[in-house]
Formats: sequence, structure tokens, C-alpha cells
Amino acid sequence: MQEKFPGLGLDADVLGLSLLQRTTDERFETGHFGVQSIGATGDGKVEFVGFAAHTLALVNSSMGYPAYYPVYPIIENQPVKAVLMDLDGTTVHSEEFWIWIIQQTTASLLDNPNFELENADMPYVSGHSVSEHLQYCIGKYCPDKSVEAARSFYFQHTHREMKNIMQGKGRVGAFKPSEGVKDFLLFLKDMDIKIGLVTSGLYEKAYPEIVDAFKVLNMGDPKDFYDAIITAGFPMRKGQEVGTLGELSPKPHPWLYAETARVGMGISFAERGSVLGIEDSGAGICSIRLAGFAAVGIAGGNIKESGTERLCRVYCNDFEGIIDYISAKNGKKRKKHASA
Repeated sequence: MQEKFPGLGLDADVLGLSLLQRTTDERFETGHFGVQSIGATGDGKVEFVGFAAHTLALVNSSMGYPAYYPVYPIIENQPVKAVLMDLDGTTVHSEEFWIWIIQQTTASLLDNPNFELENADMPYVSGHSVSEHLQYCIGKYCPDKSVEAARSFYFQHTHREMKNIMQGKGRVGAFKPSEGVKDFLLFLKDMDIKIGLVTSGLYEKAYPEIVDAFKVLNMGDPKDFYDAIITAGFPMRKGQEVGTLGELSPKPHPWLYAETARVGMGISFAERGSVLGIEDSGAGICSIRLAGFAAVGIAGGNIKESGTERLCRVYCNDFEGIIDYISAKNGKKRKKHASA
């Protein structure tokens, strides 16, 4: 059977994609110029354009900068030498905290301290970049405001809360290590598998999260533990010369995962079959796949809701399932650790 999306899968039904007649940017149309099929993930963040011999992926952008990427086939039958892990929702549970910061920011824009987000807002205020979250809230609640004004309030709230958290007096329960994550990390060390931490979060947001989580887990300094830690960098603000590309190239773009493997760990593109990426979000799963790596989904995020479960090499309910998968793939038995 001819693949409708070469490098990705046979057809939209198998992949869980919604069929489209044309891409949202109207660049490609089914049946024209060699396009045999177009399908979108459930959340519409990524659209796949299938040709006879290859597939392109369109990553949409609420900031006005969409991009196309080639879809690479997954290389099979290579032992796992490196694991790249998402931070929020996978390693640490902090989503509620950052949604609360978005809510506080929107309340400041509206000058209404009693403002609260609605349940329908949840898929749009997590899993993507800060600016995309803020753009969504502006579009729905205060269209007369700018992203720049929102970012100013956002970082005011962030600086205050992160400072309080690092001083041990911040929001209670803000950052919780995921269940089983310590045993999983130690399992990877025992297997001599490199470990990279990958996040779309800006450094000043992300690093206190993992520092706080490692304190809870009694695992020391995360810089000494991980082989590479890649964040979205530093925010661009007025009067600051150093900025970041993270706001326009977050997940589901492939760059954070690609940089962690190639630059952070020195793993060449030809060795990509030895790399696994672990994510709880649909945007993250697409990011891993577009970087050319096999994606492992873990329950608890929005993978099923975003329609990306079938883009995963395997989908597990917990870290125990991932340990079993890696052990079987590498043909080794795990060592048991007593959690501290």
C-alpha cells in the first residue's frame, strides 16, 4: 500500500489526523502539484502535506511566522543512547502555576483582580510559548491591548513569584516532581544513557523549576546531573541587549530538541535513531518527530486531546512503562532503586 504521508504513516485515519482540502496558508491543495493528502493534528497546530515520496509539515503560528519542515522517517533497531525529556508536565508538574500567571497577567491587562480564565481556555494557555498564550488571551478578552503590554505584566508577576519561590516563601505546591521520575532518571544513569532536559520555557522560569524539584528529590545540582539542559533562553525586554529565539520557534518547531541532541550532546543527525524524546503534550510530540527522533508519549498531558497519540512510537501511562520499553529495546535488565 502506498503511504499517503511518507515517513509518517499510511493515511489520516491511522495517524488520527483530520483531512483537509488545502493548508491554512493556502499554499498546498490536495490533488494539485503532486499533493496526495493533507491532514492536521486535532489542535490544528501542525498540518502534514503528503507527496508521493516525502511529507512536509506546516507548523502554524499565532505570531504570524509559520514554517515548513521535512518529515524524516524514524530509524528503527538502534539501541537507545540518549533520552531527551520535556520539563513541564513530564519531569515536573507546574502547569497550574503558569496558567495562574497567565490569568494574573490578563487580570492586570483588564485591571480586574477578580478575573478568572474559563475551562475552554486551557488548551490555549499551556504547551506553547508565552507570547502565544498571551496573544490568545488578548484576542479573547482584551483585543485593544498589545502582546508587549501583556509581556510586561507577565514578567512582573513572574519575577515576583520566582523570587519568592527561590526564597522558600512562594506559592505552595508550585513545582511537583512527577511520580516515578527519580527512579527513571537513575535507571537511565545505570544504563549509561545520556539525558537531556528540553523546555520551551524561558530560563528564568524553567531553571528554578528543576532546581526546586531536585531539592525535593534530594538529587543535588541538576547541572551536574544532566548531560544537557536547553531552555528557550532569555526574554527580550526594553533596554536588554540579550534576547531569545524561543518565542517564535518553540515546540512544535523542532529546534529545541534538535539543539539538545546535536549541540548539547554532540549526537549527529545520522545517529538520530539512538535518541528518544519523552513528552506529555501534543506540541512536544510534534517537535520530537520533526527533529527526526522517535517520540514516547506519557499520560497526564494533552496528547490524546491534541490528536497526536498515533505520532508516538509508544504511549505509556507512567515512567515504569517507559523503563520497560527502553529495557526491552536495549536488551538489558534494569537495576532496582529504592526511592529516597
